[in-house]
Amino acid sequence: MSGIREAKKRATRQAIIAAAVRLFAEQGFEKTSIEKIARAAGIGKGTIYGYFRAKEEIFLAFCEDEIDYAFAALAEKNDPEAPVLEQLLTLFTSQFRFVTRNQEFGRLLIREMAFPRSTGRAQSRELNSRYVSGVGEILERARRRGEIGEHFDPFSAIGHLYALHLLMLSSWYSGYLQGEAEVTAVLRVLLRQALAGIGAEEEPSRAERELLQQLQRRTLAAEP
Repeated sequence: MSGIREAKKRATRQAIIAAAVRLFAEQGFEKTSIEKIARAAGIGKGTIYGYFRAKEEIFLAFCEDEIDYAFAALAEKNDPEAPVLEQLLTLFTSQFRFVTRNQEFGRLLIREMAFPRSTGRAQSRELNSRYVSGVGEILERARRRGEIGEHFDPFSAIGHLYALHLLMLSSWYSGYLQGEAEVTAVLRVLLRQALAGIGAEEEPSRAERELLQQLQRRTLAAEP
């Protein structure tokens, strides 16, 4: 019986998050109330408060699911001792896929990631800590294998890598990158450069150079 009850609770939680994500995308965060979320999820308003104290917590629950999804994809597709470039590429492309499957909500999510609200800040920091720890473990294993320098600073390295993730999302929403294949190809170049250092970067392939030139033209054009 406890298994059935837990499954029902998980299903209700996911229904709440799914309804909230849809309304956040359609109406915006500010105009979405707990009452509207309850109605869209087909449950009572009081039921939501059994799972979340405020809509900010529902939003952060989606962010938590994003982290879980990305690291689960990493565990499924890559060996822990796989090259660090491949592990980071899997992680960031999984995040990209998760965020952009609902374009309007993804736009809101990026804004909240870059400029978080004061409400829910403690929970947001917990998620940040989980994320930093997970990426830090990838980098630490790479350091032990000799793939990256012995004296690198993990925290600043993670900040740099995360900035690349936000850049890819921004470039895709702006229309400079068209499709996941282009995002993956450009991200591979940027990650490789970040890991090697700008002065020691491996020369891009002909296909990569052509894609980067195309991206540059789109960026400089008035209409991508």
